[in-house]
Amino acid sequence: MEEKKDEKIIAPGLPPPPEEIVVAVPKVKIDWKRIFFILLGLSLFFVIYYSPPWPDAVDPLGKHFPLPKEGKAAIALFLMAGIWWVFEVIPIGATAIAIGLFQALFAIRPAKEAFKDFFDPSVWFIFSSVVIGLAFTKTGLTKRLAVKMLGIVGEKTSMILLGSLIVVAGLALVMAHTAAAATVFPILLAVYALYGEGEKKSKFGKALFIGMAYAAGAGSIITYLGAARGPAAAGMFKEFTGREMGFFQLPLYMFPIAAIMILAIWVCLMIFLRPEKKTIPGLKEKVKELAKEIGPMTGPEKFVIVTVLLVVTLMGLQAFVPALKTIDRAAIMLTGTLIFFLFRILTIKELEDMPWNIILLFGGAISIGFCLWKSGGAQWLAIEWLAMFKQAHWLMFVLSVAFFVLVTTNFIMNVAAIALSLPISLVIASYMGVASEVIVYASLVTAGMPFLLVIGAAPNAIAYGSGQFSTGEFFKYGIIPSIILMFVLGAAIYFLWPILEMPVLIK
Repeated sequence: MEEKKDEKIIAPGLPPPPEEIVVAVPKVKIDWKRIFFILLGLSLFFVIYYSPPWPDAVDPLGKHFPLPKEGKAAIALFLMAGIWWVFEVIPIGATAIAIGLFQALFAIRPAKEAFKDFFDPSVWFIFSSVVIGLAFTKTGLTKRLAVKMLGIVGEKTSMILLGSLIVVAGLALVMAHTAAAATVFPILLAVYALYGEGEKKSKFGKALFIGMAYAAGAGSIITYLGAARGPAAAGMFKEFTGREMGFFQLPLYMFPIAAIMILAIWVCLMIFLRPEKKTIPGLKEKVKELAKEIGPMTGPEKFVIVTVLLVVTLMGLQAFVPALKTIDRAAIMLTGTLIFFLFRILTIKELEDMPWNIILLFGGAISIGFCLWKSGGAQWLAIEWLAMFKQAHWLMFVLSVAFFVLVTTNFIMNVAAIALSLPISLVIASYMGVASEVIVYASLVTAGMPFLLVIGAAPNAIAYGSGQFSTGEFFKYGIIPSIILMFVLGAAIYFLWPILEMPVLIK
């Protein structure tokens, strides 16, 4: 008898099973570019870390400054982190963690110090600034402000871009540039939503958020309220020279530079990131519809405005009220944060939705900054750099100081960059017949505009949270504005500031 083949039993109503099930295994594509930059960063670190001791730096007075092994290691870590951040080989928050980890593993600094910087008051200031943005968004203030702004600037994307730059720079006149960026960020998200690209990356999106970061920096140099670097530099200037930097002198010297840079930033963005659409069709009608939908201002919106105004006012009064000077700005900002949670403007959901990648990023930036500063690495770099220009023309020397601050402020706190360069540059300046004022003001200009790295300033990190650009793109598009800044500063030093009666050369 012929053997019967196994018959497949099929349940009624179901299709027959396939004869053969094939599981497709996706091919794993190796990202060689990513691997290359990971290894490049690590190679630089280990080559420098294990290299023989470097020669001493020598200042113009002949004083020797040896580079401790911790300082050399800090420079190595600084280079590795810079490469990883620029090429985003791992999430930027993870690179920040690596900064603390390497300090602890290779005895650059004790772990307690390295990781404590992640809870520095500056990091909490960033945290609180982001919370303000969340409060604006949740209560609907974001949409209200976006509608108002669009009603003024109209449908042209070029004018929307210019208007956003002016708004954020204007806010930085009366509040910290971090708070200004955090306030405008959700507004720009609402504006971009009307562009019609969803969350998709676009040239307009890149220009909108990169421009926000750049304009916040440009606006922050004008007054002492824009950032901590102004009051800090004024204190150092008084300590070194015995003279005061007047409250109205800063706007007098800085406003023309800031105004030119905001216009230059807009032109650069329109050239390299020209929006895909010249206009947002139907925007006027859409704005009218949204204005009707929004209706009158609600209680929560008013509460958020009053709270933010109170916080900003207290920070502004710190320059005039002695009793407030002892309170850290982060504590004032955190008070506003706590109020939002106490009165249930924000809930646990907003706390869980915080962009912790950005918070970690800034913590890592603070950690590497303190690492360079306290290990002696940054001081050694400053002396080596500035000593090269002691025989140069006085203008080249002043620009070399400003350029050093421009580069270092992309990696460390701008206050620290100024604190490192001023003592050395003021000593050299006295030998070259250069006035102290021009050194300080030139340093403040470049300290406020780190256009290359997202870790250079809090507004850069906040803008990165939009997801519209990579760290590499931020670096690429920041090169031209940085070059323009140096030319604008050079022209101001040589032509404008003398007209405004700033001492430039010692008679």
